[in-house]
Amino acid sequence: MWPPPRGVVSGRTAATVDDDSARRDVELEPQVLPDQVSPGVLARVQDSFDRQGLMRTLGARITHIAPGRVHITLPRGEEVSQQHGYIHAGATSAIADSAGGYAAFTLFPEGSTVLTVEYKINLLAPAGGDRIEAVGTVLKSGRTLTVCQLQVFGHEGDEKTLVATGQQTLICLESRPDR
Repeated sequence: MWPPPRGVVSGRTAATVDDDSARRDVELEPQVLPDQVSPGVLARVQDSFDRQGLMRTLGARITHIAPGRVHITLPRGEEVSQQHGYIHAGATSAIADSAGGYAAFTLFPEGSTVLTVEYKINLLAPAGGDRIEAVGTVLKSGRTLTVCQLQVFGHEGDEKTLVATGQQTLICLESRPDR
């Protein structure tokens, strides 16, 4: 059946977060249930993310990990703003790219790594609010190439606004562990 039912990614059930709880939750620690991703996958994703200098510089954090789905949150700050006070499109695009990449990485075999082949992003509204959240979701995971949907939401209190959407293609490089 295509498209797959909401919450199903490559035949696996992905975790979904209730919208009301997601709006209230500003905690920046990963939300992971033991039966969703193995501790090895969780560690591999988090270790790789922690080595990304750009994400560290921006102040981005992984806030949710499930098979084929990753959320990355970026708090609003002067260092990521543009001239009108919104979060810069470059920062918005960067966390979207990483969210999709790590969503794919959750499904890749151990000992492999992920690289973006291409992505396209549409900026739908100014990225305002106290934080933005990028959600990467695997649409199709193939042997070599994986396609992900990218969504970025602006959060202000209880309000959640879709500010960007996109699509991404990634390549799985086997026998080339992440460094």
